[in-house]
Amino acid sequence: MEIITSEFFQRALIGGILIGITAPLMGLFLVLRRLAMIGDTLAHVSIAGVALGFLIGVYPIGVGLVFALAATFAIEKLRKAYKSYAELSIAIIMSGGVALASLLFSMGKGFNVSVSGYLFGSIYTLDDTDLLLIGIVTVVVLIAVRMHAKELFLMTFDEDAAAVSGLPTRYFNFLISVLTALVISVSIKIVGALLVSALLTIPAACSLVIARSFQRSVITVVVIAEIAIISGLVIAGVWNLAPGGTIVLLLIAMLLLLLSVRRKFSA
Repeated sequence: MEIITSEFFQRALIGGILIGITAPLMGLFLVLRRLAMIGDTLAHVSIAGVALGFLIGVYPIGVGLVFALAATFAIEKLRKAYKSYAELSIAIIMSGGVALASLLFSMGKGFNVSVSGYLFGSIYTLDDTDLLLIGIVTVVVLIAVRMHAKELFLMTFDEDAAAVSGLPTRYFNFLISVLTALVISVSIKIVGALLVSALLTIPAACSLVIARSFQRSVITVVVIAEIAIISGLVIAGVWNLAPGGTIVLLLIAMLLLLLSVRRKFSA
């Protein structure tokens, strides 16, 4: 149990708690708008940026963040070009991100071990710079959601009505995408690019089972994510397990438990 009082574990706990607020919050908007796959897309593009960061000797998460924001611009452009097939934009950008990441991996074989930490998560290696970036992103997301709560609610449930009422839907679509890109970029070192979509979607899936209003859903996704993150970090630390995988498996277990309880009471 000494690991729980260690400095690196405390940094991991702070980073996890902050991501436990923003990732499920943005994931709720994505799931309700049927855009859950955008999380995987931006995560894969971020990994390409991380690989480039290692290759040129620049802060990897920072480069990954730039790549994710660029991918957001590209997705919005492609969504306009393929209005009837908007999901094509996500598939195209994901393919490009994976291709670019594999190319950069082959160019810098010496850093492949370091990059693997971003694929599967390396929360115990968070430093002060990482925590500062995560904290800034958390503040930005919370302020943006608080300032535009009504608009985002309307955009989430009826974008056509939002457009008719005069809301700048293009701006809010872009805002949601940018905030998601920010969250994913700082999350990949915590749970890994291959698992980050679980932190976006599974708490939202849990809230759809038990929450009866959007406001309750917002609270529910954060509570579920925090329980999984804090418990997962403690379990992984005590039993020397992979923290990212432990967190995700706990989220899945919580979802299965909620589904079984609902089935029992509805039977």
